[in-house]
Amino acid sequence: MHCPFCSTEETKVIDSRLVSDGYQVRRRRECGHCHERFTTFETAELVIPKIIKSDGSREPFNEDKLRSGIQHALEKRPVSSDDVEKAISHIICNYVLPVSVKCRAN
Repeated sequence: MHCPFCSTEETKVIDSRLVSDGYQVRRRRECGHCHERFTTFETAELVIPKIIKSDGSREPFNEDKLRSGIQHALEKRPVSSDDVEKAISHIICNYVLPVSVKCRAN
């Protein structure tokens, strides 16, 4: 993992825990060179459905695009980042993941 501060590859994991109903791993890392700490989130890649655009074209579902759109829509509203993440988890669990994958309610 590259350090976002100094770009060295020498980082170590300090703490790991499951988040988002166990479908994501949050890792706290420390750079061995500049000693800065940062957080990474790891998610398993699943077969994601295609989104049908209004012009009929199709593109793969993109969680980052969903997140940026929600954040842009709520940037002047008093909504916490935790609430945004819960909304994204709800959308993914109810509309994106296959029916065979069970998500716990938030």
